[in-house]
Amino acid sequence: MKRRSFIKGTTTAIAGLGLATSSCANTDYKDIKKPVKSCVTIDQEKVFFYAEVIHESIKVVHIADTHLFKDDDRGIPYQIYSDRMAKAYNQTTHFKTRVKTHPEEAFEQALTFAKDVHADVITLVGDIFSFPSEAAIAWVLSKLKATGIPYIYTAGNHDWHYEGMVGTLESLRDTWIEKRLLPLYQGNHPLMAAYDIKGIRFLAIDNSTYQINEDQLAFFKEQVDSGIPLVLLVHIPLYAPGKNISFGCGNPNWNAATDRNFSIERRPKWPENGHTQTTFNFHKAVFSAPNLLGIFAGHIHRNSLEMIKGKPQIVSDDNASGAYLDISFLPLDERDKKLVL
Repeated sequence: MKRRSFIKGTTTAIAGLGLATSSCANTDYKDIKKPVKSCVTIDQEKVFFYAEVIHESIKVVHIADTHLFKDDDRGIPYQIYSDRMAKAYNQTTHFKTRVKTHPEEAFEQALTFAKDVHADVITLVGDIFSFPSEAAIAWVLSKLKATGIPYIYTAGNHDWHYEGMVGTLESLRDTWIEKRLLPLYQGNHPLMAAYDIKGIRFLAIDNSTYQINEDQLAFFKEQVDSGIPLVLLVHIPLYAPGKNISFGCGNPNWNAATDRNFSIERRPKWPENGHTQTTFNFHKAVFSAPNLLGIFAGHIHRNSLEMIKGKPQIVSDDNASGAYLDISFLPLDERDKKLVL
């Protein structure tokens, strides 16, 4: 994939919103080959990360798969492409209360929670939109701005997909990032960017085509070489043994023969030979990274936890049904250090 005009290089800060590189400037990360030791506790939608490399508490509200279908007259020319997904999530059932809800209400409730807990950052990991509606994107941007909380966004496969529109997945992603989604990246690289928060580096890498390109792999390896503690944000979870065919970037069983939804979603069928070697190399690099604390994802609309080589991957239930993750990164106290380290 060639870089397009909208890509101006990767940055490591969100200008004006309080995420900057200065928190890592005075930290020595020379011993990058020593694996980070951590403790992860999950209690329903609450996630707690404890590690010696965490020096300040960080509160994250993690949102995936809101599937907003909001649209207006500007979307009329695209209704032939948006019709199915515009009807898919008009009403949902709350994952916990079982009360009827809908994506707009669920998204606003998640943002209200983020304000109530004074979140340091909101992570949006794709399928926030059911299709790239101008009305929905503008609405989300206004709601995010009103919170005053920094946010990180990476796209999901529905965010840029008008079903039935001609083109490769990569070309359609590039087109609708440039035409619609670009403001959500706040000047950062749409396919790969790094954000530093209190000594932890959050990496947003777009795998919404199920694949990883060479630039993204090189970017990830550079971040690993930095030695800075990392958290990876992706839309599609990375493959783990025991999961089904539709689960996972880097799934060895993923190919045209196993693609049963291409006609429903009106998109090109997955490649005959499956993932590229670059995508498999990325999968291996992620779970071999000594300074990676964990991976957070969405896409599958249910909570999931996978552990590969000691690296936890935590997947959120869908926000369309009211779900989100309440994540706390916390320093280890002296008593717990004796148990964990």
